[in-house]
Amino acid sequence: CNPFKCSTVQVLYCNSFVLQVTLCLPLVLGSSGIMVKLTTNYFRLTSRPQWALYQYHVGYSPEMEARRLRSALLFQHEELIGKTHAFDGSILFLPKKLGKKVTEVFSRTRNGENVKITITLTNELPPTSPTCLQFYNIIFRRLLKMLNLQQIGRNYYNPSDPISIPNHRLMVWPGFTSSILQYEESIMLCTDVSHKVLRSETVLDFMYSLYYQVEEQRFRDACAKELIGLIVLTKYNNRTYRVDDIDWDANPQCTFRKADGSEISYVDYYKRQYNQEITDLNQPVLISQSRRRRGTIMPGPVVLIPELCFLTGLTEKMRNDFNMMKDLAVHTRLPPEQRQREIGKLIDYIQKDDNVQKELRDWGLSFDSNLLSFTGRVVQGEKILQSGNVFNYNPQFADWSKETRGAPLICAKPLDNWLLIYTRRNYDTANTLLQNLFKVTPSMGIRMNKNCNCYINLRMQLLKTIFFSLKAVCVLSSSRKDKYDAIKKYLCTDCPIPSQCVIARTLSKPQTAMAIATKIALQMNCKMGGELWSVEIPVMVVGIDCYHDTLSGKQSIAGFVASLNQTMTRWFSRCAVQGRGQELVDGLKACLQTALRDWFKWNNYLPSRIIVYRDGVGDGQLNTLDSFGFFSFILIYFSPRLTVIVVKKRVNTRFFAQCGGALKNPPPGTVVDVEVTRPEWYDFFIVSQAVRNGCVAPTHYNVIYDTGKLKPDHVQRLTYKLCHMYYNWSGVIRVPAPCQYAHKLAFLVGQSIHREPNLLLSDRLYYL
Repeated sequence: CNPFKCSTVQVLYCNSFVLQVTLCLPLVLGSSGIMVKLTTNYFRLTSRPQWALYQYHVGYSPEMEARRLRSALLFQHEELIGKTHAFDGSILFLPKKLGKKVTEVFSRTRNGENVKITITLTNELPPTSPTCLQFYNIIFRRLLKMLNLQQIGRNYYNPSDPISIPNHRLMVWPGFTSSILQYEESIMLCTDVSHKVLRSETVLDFMYSLYYQVEEQRFRDACAKELIGLIVLTKYNNRTYRVDDIDWDANPQCTFRKADGSEISYVDYYKRQYNQEITDLNQPVLISQSRRRRGTIMPGPVVLIPELCFLTGLTEKMRNDFNMMKDLAVHTRLPPEQRQREIGKLIDYIQKDDNVQKELRDWGLSFDSNLLSFTGRVVQGEKILQSGNVFNYNPQFADWSKETRGAPLICAKPLDNWLLIYTRRNYDTANTLLQNLFKVTPSMGIRMNKNCNCYINLRMQLLKTIFFSLKAVCVLSSSRKDKYDAIKKYLCTDCPIPSQCVIARTLSKPQTAMAIATKIALQMNCKMGGELWSVEIPVMVVGIDCYHDTLSGKQSIAGFVASLNQTMTRWFSRCAVQGRGQELVDGLKACLQTALRDWFKWNNYLPSRIIVYRDGVGDGQLNTLDSFGFFSFILIYFSPRLTVIVVKKRVNTRFFAQCGGALKNPPPGTVVDVEVTRPEWYDFFIVSQAVRNGCVAPTHYNVIYDTGKLKPDHVQRLTYKLCHMYYNWSGVIRVPAPCQYAHKLAFLVGQSIHREPNLLLSDRLYYL
């Protein structure tokens, strides 16, 4: 039971047996704020089976890897299991009980191989069993297949109704996400729209295009760099694969051995099996390594033909193309009312399809046709404190950049010993930046040395002798990752000084030059230890996030960020780098010890309360607190009240505010802790940011540990306050600032530095 929602009492009987009775009590909900009517993307399950459900485990000998093949072999015995069944590849649900607990049958594959199937009864589930939720999800996925939707990953898409964007050679498949879970008062279906972005070009088209862009001797290396790691979609069966290698020595005319022992060329195989013609007989083949399932033999690699594979997703170059992203957003970033209509289409499809309705009737299932509506709350907006001034911002935009422009900062660090580094061709751009910095810094209170040194075309080894005790602004000619990585690695480890990199193209627009100079000045002030604005929170707040660095032996980097003062203007930042076989807890203990020492230096006392926001934890990990064991050692020395909150950004839940008969995005500060929260968790949603296009996404918070017994109102208000404290954006962000800081730190180390930064930078926000 959830300790936040349940109370355990003991009943003592005369025979000395003690019975523990758990009484589930209603959670004390938050109450502050203004009420707002909301609609969400949930449908109630209005009826479900009222009879027992039988769960079976299905085993195969020899082992069959392909889920479709496992299903086909089992369904050869439909007279045994019946037409009403649900099967996910290993677990079979039936509304009836088979004659024996263990049933063995034999099926035959296409090539004549006999396969023994063992069907073992594992559970008899009453209608109220939580395991029935797994069954409901299996049934719903079958309904989506009956609607001719194609499964890609975990979601289902409609390939027969693609959206074409010919200007950019893109296609978008509309689709849906879905999950059925138990919520506070009922079982509900959560469904949202999803979009799969495909490129109109095949992998072979891309390879030909790349061939004419690079030198011939560099072509293979360029192909490997661009293609390895990408996800491709095979046009003949709409399945996705990850490209792990390119075999330049093979081609479609090569042969392979089939399961029956005969050999066939790839050209003939795809012609016979899928009626696909391969025109380029000299193209190399792609290799995709199959993923091993636990307890099974490692299957061989999958060979893919580039001509038959579509590229999916967007490259970094495409993401940086403003026009492309704008045209794509028209179809993928749907406003609330359009999103509601698209979600409603799924229920319409289900209600109008006779076969789907028959399947639902056979199982005794039905869904509400209307989206769930309820009441949420909008908490009070925050006042921004900046150097003795108090600013109220427009809550509609959740942004105070205009209100605070020209106001002095809380703590402005002088920019008196610094370097501006640029190449000769960027002289004019760098000079314009310099002049704009001189214009914007005085009103902030930043004293800037007019005699700054500007070095042109200096090589890194020459800079090593002069960088100590300096600050650096680097104007880069391009967004080449290797150059950026080299600069950051050197200036964060070997020569620890604050640095700011900016691409020359960003500075070339006259209409935004002053705004960019202002942002650079603010970032440099943060990186030098300055303070911008504040809200008062008299506790230590910790943010933790992880990044998995696949380039450096699959090590993991945990970003650890902790506040050092009551106004949340100073932060301690450190990384814990975990290699294979190492415990991440040990690194986090060292981070916390150092953070507490720094807190004591600033405040002359230890914090009475510590609040941890942990990002990147899946639902399956919530029942274990091992990742927070690093706090236990500190309880020996003092007893802070500890609250641990898991932060989830990747949620399918959406909220729409009802406003005059229309649906709009809910205002920033909207809190939801009823209806769509989970009965076994102490959880809530907050809509903290505002968006100009599409639907705003809420953030899901789950309090998994709390010895401080904070009231729900206090937890929710504190969380929303912290969304105002991210110094890289003059506005409210989606997650609490320590989480975003930890993410930026872990990302910089995992992407560019690949080792722990110098500890001399730990009291600076050098990673912004």
